[in-house]
Amino acid sequence: MIEEKTLDIVLDVKVKVTVQLGSCLLPMRDVLELAPGSIVQLNQHASDPVGLYVNDKLVAYGEVVVVEDNFGIKITELVGSTKT
Repeated sequence: MIEEKTLDIVLDVKVKVTVQLGSCLLPMRDVLELAPGSIVQLNQHASDPVGLYVNDKLVAYGEVVVVEDNFGIKITELVGSTKT
């Protein structure tokens, strides 16, 4: 078990947290035609959970929420855990 004092060393280390709403594959021709107002259809349904990644590693799933005027994510499942 890691001692609390040892763990304190890394608790303030910043990591990149990313939420992936979806993705798609587009031919370069379509990418070059993107302009303001273009719509890119993703391979994920609106009701599907989004992925939460820490330093490019999937750690959780969640639902998109609005907090004041910002987007957020409500964690619904940790990777490796069963749904609750």
